[in-house]
Amino acid sequence: MTTDIGADWAAWQESWDRQQEWYMPDREERFRVMLDMVEALVGPEPRVLDLACGTGSITARLFERFPKAVSTGVDLDPALLAIAEGTFRGDDRVTFVTADLKNPDWPTRLPYDSYDAVLTATALHWLHSEPLAVLYGQVAELVRDGGVFMNADHMIDETTPRINAADRAQRHARMDEAKAAGVLDWAEWWQLAAQDPVLAEPTARRFEIYGEHAEGDTPSVEWHARVLRERGFAEARAVWRSPSDALVLALK
Repeated sequence: MTTDIGADWAAWQESWDRQQEWYMPDREERFRVMLDMVEALVGPEPRVLDLACGTGSITARLFERFPKAVSTGVDLDPALLAIAEGTFRGDDRVTFVTADLKNPDWPTRLPYDSYDAVLTATALHWLHSEPLAVLYGQVAELVRDGGVFMNADHMIDETTPRINAADRAQRHARMDEAKAAGVLDWAEWWQLAAQDPVLAEPTARRFEIYGEHAEGDTPSVEWHARVLRERGFAEARAVWRSPSDALVLALK
């Protein structure tokens, strides 16, 4: 990819997808199961909150599958939001909101008081367990009765250290092969964004906000399900799993 595609939002989306898939080769499968469960539980015309939306990856797949859906994307990252806003410019089905999920008043910025589904993927591991539990309580208040919340993310089972180590070794061997073939990693992708005339300024602001790629916690599926029930959901469990990741669904 060259650095002269500042306004080529489709190219930036494609580049982001490829970079993310380097870490998560089963990323599209997670999205498919997520949307399967949206359809099963709230139907094909949902009002969705795309939580920590990034470039709008979930919203893009939502609209492709459910053209009558509406979406609110919320994030704090100015560079990824620039790509999202550029991608969906002119599409009145989606609204993007800049908000910090650690700020207790972030829900007041949303255009709707309630949602059929709140969806998020590979984002909330930036939060430590205590603020994540607080966020889950806020999400429970935004989901209507009968609505759903789904979080697809790294969820490590610490009771199986040898299985975890074998999976990690295999994944990293495959990642090394892909890297040798020219796949961009996280740091290289951001270096490219910083060189782009359109994304350079929001990328600089992004690193002022977040610094380098800081990690929060990666608690187990069981932790997520328990805390979601404690914070206001009636049912919660994994609906998809891989050796290192899971998709947890909570039903209001």
